[in-house]
Amino acid sequence: MSLPPFDQRDGFIWYNGALVPWREAKLHVLSHGLHYASCVFEGERAYGGTVFKSREHSERFHTSARILDFEIPYSVEEIDAAKHETVKANGLSNCYVRPVAWRGSEMMAVAAQNSTINVAIAVWDWPSMFDVETKMKGIKLDIAEYRRPDPLTAPSMAKAAGLYMICTISKHRAERRGFADALMYDWLGRVAECTGANVFFVQDGALHTPIADCFLDGITRRTVIDLAKRRGVEVIERRIMPEELASFSECFICGTGAEVTPVSEVGVYRFTPGELSRALIEDYSREVEKQPSPAA
Repeated sequence: MSLPPFDQRDGFIWYNGALVPWREAKLHVLSHGLHYASCVFEGERAYGGTVFKSREHSERFHTSARILDFEIPYSVEEIDAAKHETVKANGLSNCYVRPVAWRGSEMMAVAAQNSTINVAIAVWDWPSMFDVETKMKGIKLDIAEYRRPDPLTAPSMAKAAGLYMICTISKHRAERRGFADALMYDWLGRVAECTGANVFFVQDGALHTPIADCFLDGITRRTVIDLAKRRGVEVIERRIMPEELASFSECFICGTGAEVTPVSEVGVYRFTPGELSRALIEDYSREVEKQPSPAA
C-alpha cells in the first residue's frame, strides 16, 4: 500500500515554537528558502522514543545556519526539547526526525538580511531499511557524474539544502541504472561520499575513509569511527583515489538513513561484506539501543 504524500499526512509538526496539525504546516511560495536555497536541516532518528545524539545534531543545526549567515531563533536546548515533544505528540517510538530552518517571505532577492527565520520539526515512521542478513548481501553503487565541489566554492561544512541538488540528480540516475545509490568523487577526482551517506573501506583489517573536508563529516560517520576504535581497529582518514578501490576487501556506507550498510559493488569494483562490516552493524545497533529512556 502506497503512503500518502508528505503534505497529506496526519499528526503534528512543531512549527516556530508550537505544535500545529500536520496539514496546516505550510510556507508561502515566495519563501526565500525555496528560491535561493537559504535552508538548513538535520536528518536524525529516534530509537525507543529517544533521538540518537540529539544534542550533536542540534549543535550542527545551529552551526549550519551560521555558515549560511543566519541564526536559529531557538537554543540547542529548546530544539532538543521540541524534537522530544514532536516525537511524543505523534505517538512514535522508532522514527525519522527532520528539523529544518529557512528564510521566509519578507524579502525576495539574493540579499535577505531582514527575512524571518522559520524553524520546523517533523517526524515520521521509518524503520531500519534492512535486517542484518539482508544488509550483508551488500548494495550496489554507481559512480556519480557530478562531484562534490571545492570548499572554496560552496559552504561544504553546512548541512544546507542547496548542496543536495547534485545528490538528487545522481541518485535518480543511479536508480534508473539499477543501483541503490552513487559514489561521488570530489572536485579533484578523489573518492568523497555517497549522495547521502559517508563511505568506509577495509584493507588488511584497518578502516580507510576519505577526509571530510569538502563534504559533511557525518555524525554517524563519527560514531562508526568511535565504535571501530573501541574494537581496536585502526581508522585511517586519508585521500583515496578511485583506482585504489580494487585493493579493498570490504566497503560499507553509513548515515542516519543507511545506518551501517555493506556494499557489494561500486561501478566495476567488487567487495565481499565481511566480519568487520557485520561487527560494526551490530555495534551500531547496540549503541542506539542503549540510550537512556526519554524524559516524561
